[in-house]
Amino acid sequence: MATRYLYLTRHGEASADGTALTEGGRRQAVLLGERLRGAPLSAIYHGPLPRAEHTARLIGEQLDGVPLHSSEPAGDYVPHLPQKRELPPDSAGLLLDFLARLPADDRERGPALAREALAEFTGPVEGGRPRHELVVTHNFLIGWLVRAAHDAPEWRWMGLNHGNAALTVIRYAPGRPSSVLLYNDMRHLPAELCWTGFPPELRI
Repeated sequence: MATRYLYLTRHGEASADGTALTEGGRRQAVLLGERLRGAPLSAIYHGPLPRAEHTARLIGEQLDGVPLHSSEPAGDYVPHLPQKRELPPDSAGLLLDFLARLPADDRERGPALAREALAEFTGPVEGGRPRHELVVTHNFLIGWLVRAAHDAPEWRWMGLNHGNAALTVIRYAPGRPSSVLLYNDMRHLPAELCWTGFPPELRI
């Protein structure tokens, strides 16, 4: 078995209806692609929604022949629906209200897709060489995978926020616990393109 390096990014800043990238979102994707030129990526996976596909394509255009693959488990969905007893008593009501406002389809199909994502994207890989892969996805799945890397409770994907086109890297080495090497790193973005995807009160 060999080490897997999983690179994660949220799609670039999207239009209000989520169907396209803004001009800033396109620039974010290009800048992330330029940053990743030095990484030995073997594949780019992206969710099926246009904002993720467009981001992945722009990143790929900055690289040298890295193949793109559409992946439903890399999509936008609710990865885990907690019961009230799983949640901290002082915030359970708020968290459950938030989940109830999300689309029913995202809630119903999400847990099965989240299990597929864990099986497809995490853990050491077969063979004698390390593997570096990028997944262009959405906020919820990044939170889910980071939570899993830390063996945190399943509900704890909530509360992890990720900026558009920021970079997270998780290492899965044989015989060692998984480790988060980078989280929400925006050093490739100019100040005006940082912290998009966050509500105003969370922008730093």
